[in-house]
Parts: sequence; structure tokens; C-alpha cells
Amino acid sequence: MFSGLVAAIGQVSSVRPAGGGLRLELRATLGAEPLKVGESIAVQGVCLTASAILADGFAADVSPESLARTTVRSLRAGHRVNLERALKLGDRLGGHLVSGHVDAAVALISVRTRDAFRAVRIALPGGLAPEVVVKGSVAVDGVSLTVAAVGEGWLEVVVVPATLAATTLADRRAGDLVNLETDMLAKYVRRAVAGHRPGLGGLLGGGAWHAED
Repeated sequence: MFSGLVAAIGQVSSVRPAGGGLRLELRATLGAEPLKVGESIAVQGVCLTASAILADGFAADVSPESLARTTVRSLRAGHRVNLERALKLGDRLGGHLVSGHVDAAVALISVRTRDAFRAVRIALPGGLAPEVVVKGSVAVDGVSLTVAAVGEGWLEVVVVPATLAATTLADRRAGDLVNLETDMLAKYVRRAVAGHRPGLGGLLGGGAWHAED
């Protein structure tokens, strides 16, 4: 479990096929506490397991399912990635509960600069729309963000300067793919409501909502 508060930006040092998936090696510094084999680490929002500890970082194996669903398949040596270690019980939850189980790799529709801020419009698949609401939370490339607006086929977030400086979101441009994870609480609510009132789940995704000016 993660919070969506990126701890560091790492760099991919190598990518190679392994066992039907990929093996990533990453250069990273993630705090004073040493990394351990078996530890969960979010890489661009994707929960991966450290399979080996290296002198300058760690290695992780990526399954075919993760490759099919996320942008990890496009990583190459030299790419920068957002990194976060798993939460400990008792840690301060500054973002929101993030599982690291990405729902889809989606395209950035537009990226607009507003003074020091950046408004980012992101494609929203219809199947995920009921799990996204204005003022709710989403994780984009592992970064916890507040939804500013939602419309037919899109959601929009506004990224503050501190987040741009501390994450790879500053590198993203219109047309790029990003990893999107909706709020896990919304998933459970949607499932519970749909289980009691069949057909209601579809109604939750209709219409468009806009944030206050």
C-alpha cells in the first residue's frame, strides 16, 4: 500500500526480457533505511517487488499482466521514474490510499500551463468513469492528485509547482501515456452499490462535473 507521495525520482539503468516479462534495474536512493529483497516499491505507480538489491539501487521483475496494462512496457535505459516505498502502519497519509495496481495506461489529452501550475486533461475510459468524481483522488504515474473536473471521456487535474519539481509529471506532454489508478474506496463503493441495485453502477458515470472557479 502506498500514499501517492513520491519519495524520489529514480532512473532506469537496464531493461531486459526475463521469463516472459521484463527485468528492470533502477538507480535509486530511497531514504536512510536500506532496501530489502521482497520489499514493495511503486515504480511509476506500478507496485513491483525488489528481487535484488544493487550497489546503486534495485532490480525488479515485471509480469506480463503488468506489461499489458501499464507504461512499464515502454521504459528504456535512462528514463526517469517516480518511486515510493510501501507505507508502514502508523505512517502519515499525506496523499490517499494507493494500491499500485494500475487500472489502465491512458493518454494525456492536453497539458496547459497556468502561471506556475499545470492543468492536465487525461483520457478516462468509460469503464472507470464511475470511480472518478470531482474533489476525489486519482493516482497518475503513482502521484496522488485531486480531480478538478470530469467530463465525457476525460478527467482533469491541476499539478502544483512542488509536485512538478518532485515527480516526472513535469516531463509529460500531450499524447504521452500515463498510468492511471482510481480511488480504491470508490471501487469498493461501486461494487457494493451495484451488488444491491443492479444497473445503478452505470448511472454513476453519467454527465459531467466541473470544479468551482
